[in-house]
Amino acid sequence: MRVAVLALLWGSSFLWIKLALDGGLAPLHLTVVRCALGAAVLLGLARAARQRLPRDRRTWGHLVVAALFCNALPFLFFGIGEQTVDSGVAGVMNATTPLWSLGLGLLLRTDRGLGRYRLGGLVLGFAGTSLIFAPWHEAGLASGGALVLLAAAVSYAVAFAYMARHLIGRGTEPLALSAAQLLVATGLTALGLPFTTGSGTAPSLTGVVAVVLLGVFGTGLTFHLNSRLIADEGPTAAATVGYLLPVVSVALGALVLGEALSVRVVAGMAVVLAGVGLTRYRPSSERTAARSTPFRARTTGGVSSTSRMPRPETAATCHGDSM
Repeated sequence: MRVAVLALLWGSSFLWIKLALDGGLAPLHLTVVRCALGAAVLLGLARAARQRLPRDRRTWGHLVVAALFCNALPFLFFGIGEQTVDSGVAGVMNATTPLWSLGLGLLLRTDRGLGRYRLGGLVLGFAGTSLIFAPWHEAGLASGGALVLLAAAVSYAVAFAYMARHLIGRGTEPLALSAAQLLVATGLTALGLPFTTGSGTAPSLTGVVAVVLLGVFGTGLTFHLNSRLIADEGPTAAATVGYLLPVVSVALGALVLGEALSVRVVAGMAVVLAGVGLTRYRPSSERTAARSTPFRARTTGGVSSTSRMPRPETAATCHGDSM
């Protein structure tokens, strides 16, 4: 039941973004409010748990980079992208994050475990993305908005690599670290407000309700619930949520917004998820070898050689993927 609730709350984020944009909010305004409300929720939870914000300047410096790539940029990119692209497709683009994470790990040589399953997953994932975009087709999605959505997924991948190296396991409690990160993200995005103009009219009630739901539930509360799910039921349960997110976003987009679903997009989504699943798959022989190898030998510069993303119970807030 908790997996289903979390998938619904998290996967509905793309619906709230679309409704907030349609309700008169500009992408940057949406991003600032989302970060601020998420930070408020996590600050309250951290205070209730008696977790204190980091005090050293070095951690805050790393949080600036993490907040930029893990919150400010992708949140803004999703707002920009969904101005012209359906919310369901945005959810599918979000699901490509693990593929970019693996590609980045190979590029930086922090991931050396590319076997046939992960290579096949990488190829499948990008083939599925190409199928969704269909640049060879007149009605394809190879537009500026769709490319911005992919940029958001790439930004998440960059953030995961940076956070694994500089923030994870450094002694700061997870809720406090996440609250601090969203505080920084709020400040970074607020810097752009003087240079942004809105639609000239006040947001509609639907737009206001949507951004509140996005900030409180889709940004703040989902992190806490995901952390509790991993702590109580393990990372496998959390991985299930990651595979449900694009399914939820596509279903809500079709049911609530009446977004059209072409056979090509549905097929592309299935191929993407299959590819992501293969990049996560490890044969029993590899798992046995990993268990027999000391942890320090399996890491390079603080980043695990399996290229797994930071586990949410130890990571700061980053909603690109929970697989």
